[in-house]
Amino acid sequence: MSKLQSQNPAELYERYLSSTISDPWTRVLLKYAVPQPGEHALDVACGTGSVARHVAPVVGAGGKVVAFDINPEMLAVARSLSAPMGATIEWREGDAIALALQDAAFDLVLCQQGFQFFSDRAASLREIRRVLTDGGRVVLSVWQALQHHPIYEALFEATTRHLNAAISDVALPFSLGDAAELRSLLSDSGFERIEVTPRSLDIHLPSPERFVQLTVLGAATSIPAFAQLDTAARSALVAAVTGETEAVAQHYRDGDKLTFPMSTHIAVAYAVRR
Repeated sequence: MSKLQSQNPAELYERYLSSTISDPWTRVLLKYAVPQPGEHALDVACGTGSVARHVAPVVGAGGKVVAFDINPEMLAVARSLSAPMGATIEWREGDAIALALQDAAFDLVLCQQGFQFFSDRAASLREIRRVLTDGGRVVLSVWQALQHHPIYEALFEATTRHLNAAISDVALPFSLGDAAELRSLLSDSGFERIEVTPRSLDIHLPSPERFVQLTVLGAATSIPAFAQLDTAARSALVAAVTGETEAVAQHYRDGDKLTFPMSTHIAVAYAVRR
């Protein structure tokens, strides 16, 4: 456990979650985005760069890809990975609510599982609309509500119970599960031709024990009481949560893997100038 705690969270994310969760969902996202050769694409909240690396070969050398994230550790990992074919990716650090980018510079803006984390969702959408060309489109994916993800719900409930915290303290990834709210945010920000589509996908994760450890530690990190725990207490927390949620994990165990559905809403909307 101490080895997990000592590793860079961005490197852990890329090693254990990018190929198993991010990449499959990126392929779904791009089916809705339909990027075209020569287009200029922006990946907001790019993380370690799954979306940017997948879109670069599609827009090709004649296109452009900018990948934006507020977390320098995520960007450092993204830059360290092999560059894909096609457009050269420009990795940039910054906040989505104040994009340091020119007006009408992009045909397509993509955001996979980042929008729900923005400190001001409305401001970020206004910025996205500003940097889109007339008729340009934004394609967002956000997880559906926590109750659609029972394995996460069980892990979060057990973790917060041990740390005497509210589940809302750790459930931010699932905090924008209402399709009507997502649609309203886009409409209020001036987007048109809005479509919000529910999608589900089975996720296959190796090493179920590691997934539980990473999920518990990731959730607990956002709880102030967790910072006061020493290494032994943190290991005890993970062990306790693992034991309490074993029945749920077993339900989704498939040999040496976990296989469970994850559900998202994918929104497509257009910036139309009057």
